[in-house]
Amino acid sequence: MRLSVLDQSVAIAGRPHEQSIRNTVALAKHCETLGYERFWVSEHHNHPTIVGTAPEIVMAAIAATTERIRIGSAGIMLPHYSAFKVAEVFRVLDALAPGRIDMGLGRAPGSDGLTAYALNPLANERPEHFPSDIRDLMAWVHDEPLVEGHPFAQVKAYPNGPTAPEIWILGSSDYGAQVAALFGLPYCYAWFFSDGKGGERAIELYKRTYRPSERHPTPRAGLCVWALAAPSMAEAQHHLTSRVLSRINRDRGILGPLASPDDAAKVLATADPARIEKIRTDSFVGTGQQVMDRIVELKDRVGVDEMAVVTWTFDEQVRRQSYSELAKAF
Repeated sequence: MRLSVLDQSVAIAGRPHEQSIRNTVALAKHCETLGYERFWVSEHHNHPTIVGTAPEIVMAAIAATTERIRIGSAGIMLPHYSAFKVAEVFRVLDALAPGRIDMGLGRAPGSDGLTAYALNPLANERPEHFPSDIRDLMAWVHDEPLVEGHPFAQVKAYPNGPTAPEIWILGSSDYGAQVAALFGLPYCYAWFFSDGKGGERAIELYKRTYRPSERHPTPRAGLCVWALAAPSMAEAQHHLTSRVLSRINRDRGILGPLASPDDAAKVLATADPARIEKIRTDSFVGTGQQVMDRIVELKDRVGVDEMAVVTWTFDEQVRRQSYSELAKAF
């Protein structure tokens, strides 16, 4: 099993947003020293909780401070952009960190409808072009011919080089699984986004309908889970309180910076106890070994090759410790 990290540059109450971005870059270096396989960064827009809006820029900063760990987007929300421009950006990233770049691609807006239109005036029709954009991206990134009769057949994505980004399809529904299977690409399911609902079905569909490709003769699947490890279960549950409030607020349509565990506990005193308990029970939380046991069990049950972990904590040192505890158990 390969173990990786997803970071979302979460806003923290009482701290400037730039600190969240800098923490992401510093965490990548920390996770490299711990031996993690990949470090992926997300793309969200107009989101008061998640302030990572430009993963390609954060990836470049990480590339400058790391040497081994793979660096990726999780993902680039392709309907916002020209496929050609995305190919150019990732060719540049591959030049900065040859053979270490992952291009994770998604179809969802990563934002609300209005923001999607602000990013691309053709937001209403662009998602329909997702499969053809993937096809063109694969050709441009690997310096291969576009389909016959393509209007941009003479256009090349530079810089060229001996290596190329590894393309992944990301998703939280059957659609992404089908696109990944169609093109013979690796696929990662956002288990944390849907609390696993539909995850096993999507992975099974991906494997069953997979069409082998030259670069990936067999399917490669992964899951991303939300997890938090600490020296004790009690300590882990304490720090989870910030995330519990964030989840309950999200259900109510309230988005904002992550609160401290103590402040979150005060607000949760009047919340639905059953809902709180369900979030706590469903979360991958505990000691490093307890969390790792759950990660391995899920990996074996669903039948995937890789697992990624995303962690939110109010205290950045607690988050670093969480990844250290998991690495130790791994």
